[in-house]
Amino acid sequence: MGAGGNMSNPTTKNERKKNPLERVPSSKPPFTIGDIKKAIPPHCFQRSLIRSSSYLIHDLILTFIFYYIATTYFHLLPSPYSYLAWPIYWIVQGCVCTALWVIAHECGHQSFSDYQWINDTIGFILHSSLLTPYFSWKYSHRRHHSNTNSLEHDENHVPKLEVKLKWYTKLYVNNPLGRLLLIAFTLTAGLPLYYTINIAGRPYDRFASHFDPYSPIYNDRERLQIYISDVGVIAIIYLLYRVALTQGLTWVICIYGVPLVIVNGFIVLITLLHHTHASLPHYDSSEWSWLRGALATVDRDYGVLNKVFHHIVDTHVLHHLFSSIPHYHAMEATKAIKPLLGEYYQFDGTPFYKAIWRDFNECQYVEKDEGSQDQGIFWYTNYDI
Repeated sequence: MGAGGNMSNPTTKNERKKNPLERVPSSKPPFTIGDIKKAIPPHCFQRSLIRSSSYLIHDLILTFIFYYIATTYFHLLPSPYSYLAWPIYWIVQGCVCTALWVIAHECGHQSFSDYQWINDTIGFILHSSLLTPYFSWKYSHRRHHSNTNSLEHDENHVPKLEVKLKWYTKLYVNNPLGRLLLIAFTLTAGLPLYYTINIAGRPYDRFASHFDPYSPIYNDRERLQIYISDVGVIAIIYLLYRVALTQGLTWVICIYGVPLVIVNGFIVLITLLHHTHASLPHYDSSEWSWLRGALATVDRDYGVLNKVFHHIVDTHVLHHLFSSIPHYHAMEATKAIKPLLGEYYQFDGTPFYKAIWRDFNECQYVEKDEGSQDQGIFWYTNYDI
């Protein structure tokens, strides 16, 4: 499923053996964004509406097949088998719907096609269907790409200094049960709460929400499209309400609700693991530059889900450098830039279910290195160090 063709994973065995927690360079890189662009084959920047649509149609067909099987045959299964069938449906449907969310994400970056109105139309429909406010997220996500790893201006997953943590933080992150509950809360409720109240987002001087057209996240030129995003989400909620009246609330939860929770969990997991890693620096305004910030992310390995998720997980470094490259060229482009990036390229092959536990433990807050207090470079640490 998904992209990739016959292209092999761009990570070599030697790179896999490298200690993934070894810090990447934080100094100004010896190359420019222009140098990186020259290393990428020109055709990687070309977007094909037909090819992009083929992935969309592929995912939509899978979504319908799983829906059809669940609604047509599951009620015929005896109870022991139905208890097994439903979790399988939730997982596979959640994974494929995550792939649809990723395609909408590409639409927001204008990498789906050369036509903005097509990108925004498809992205709006897909994201609204998954209760994501398309234009609202598109604009806040654009600001994330413009300010990656800036402690003052990045939009989400911004780490805190120890002095700014709540007094009870040490209590729940430094014990296994508390950490487990925090991870469960983050993966299930994190994305809806980010949209609604900007949880884990950049702190603003007043209330910020992706559903508020007058939120400080947006400027005057963007406010009308925030209203449109709200209309899209409200329309889907109303449609679900009408379906619940005829099919029942349990039907809606089983067919749509649980897979949506899995989608939200994967999106939070993917974005968090890309930007939360002990090897990656963060910068204040005295040291931050766009290129240094964009390089300070990490590619991950989700196994077969790399393809299912259209390689959003294992080509994320490239994505922050050139977000308009479509996913079906991303692996080739990643392979092309790695020799130039050298130690500035970071890959961590730790299984994601192990990485989330490790990184929640090791990445509790950021601080400067001893002896470098005059530099605005910060690294993740924890209370045990």
